[in-house]
Amino acid sequence: MASNNRYVKIYHGYGHAHDLQVFGHVLADRPVTRKKYSSSYFANIIHLLRLFFVKPIPLAPLTLEFNSQTVNGKSETDGFFKFEWAAEGDVPAGWHEVAVAHQNDGATIENTGEIFVPHITQFGFISDIDDTVMVSHSATIGKRLRALFTANPRTREVFPDVGEHYSLLSMAHTEPEAPNPFFYVSSSEWNLYDYLLEVFRFNKLPEGAFLLNQIKRWYQLFKTGKTTHEGKLLRVLRILDAFPNQKFILLGDSTQSDPAIYHKIAEKYPDRIHAVYIRNVHKPKEEATRTLLNDLSNKTGIQCCFFIHSNEAIAHSRSIGLID
Repeated sequence: MASNNRYVKIYHGYGHAHDLQVFGHVLADRPVTRKKYSSSYFANIIHLLRLFFVKPIPLAPLTLEFNSQTVNGKSETDGFFKFEWAAEGDVPAGWHEVAVAHQNDGATIENTGEIFVPHITQFGFISDIDDTVMVSHSATIGKRLRALFTANPRTREVFPDVGEHYSLLSMAHTEPEAPNPFFYVSSSEWNLYDYLLEVFRFNKLPEGAFLLNQIKRWYQLFKTGKTTHEGKLLRVLRILDAFPNQKFILLGDSTQSDPAIYHKIAEKYPDRIHAVYIRNVHKPKEEATRTLLNDLSNKTGIQCCFFIHSNEAIAHSRSIGLID
């Protein structure tokens, strides 16, 4: 709940008993939430603009409560916080509630979130979002902003059959009660967390943990969707480190750095990466991307799929025995 003009925003966390992680922001006020969805471009533009009118609170003291445990921490200079801890007892697979509280001028500002503990399955999936799941035109700032600001989460265009592919992958070599874990790593900012969550839920994409980019203010809008190669690489590596016994499938696109990032990861950890999928959406990078994937496959034997339509990716997943 909000109090004292401050708000603790918590995002989905993830982990297992010995390494649990949860993220969030301390903000000056509660972010805008959307209860109704409009087809009006003007209404959608106004709503998206308001998501960037945020004021992070730096160095805010925080207390996390998980089961009977208490962990102390504080937000960073941009209001972002991350808790990482080992559970004192067993943590079964599933979603678990966590509470984070902030004390300010005698008032307690508290909110609850969820941590995702995957079942022990054979595979995990790490996917980009923009131009991998959603049509975003990341290579062109004007088209990207138009796609972002003129659609609401329920009218935002996703690629045909991407939901089917991801749903099939979530059940790959496992049982319905133990879906494979999904991690969505994106250059999109934390401002868009609720927006993206609704896009994914509306399109029936697998539930998972989101790892997004540094929160931005309204005057940084023209830099939206931009992150460093190193930043995204580190986020993917942290997931691999958190689940050392899991093999992963990496999914991305050719507009930005996904091919180079995935090439570097797969080359370093060939025994941890089962397959790489890259959506071909940017003609100028087609040849370079194809060369990278061929090089990776030849060096490591990792299965690589460079595709335009998701039905091609589905066919490839069937051909290598990943899905039935």
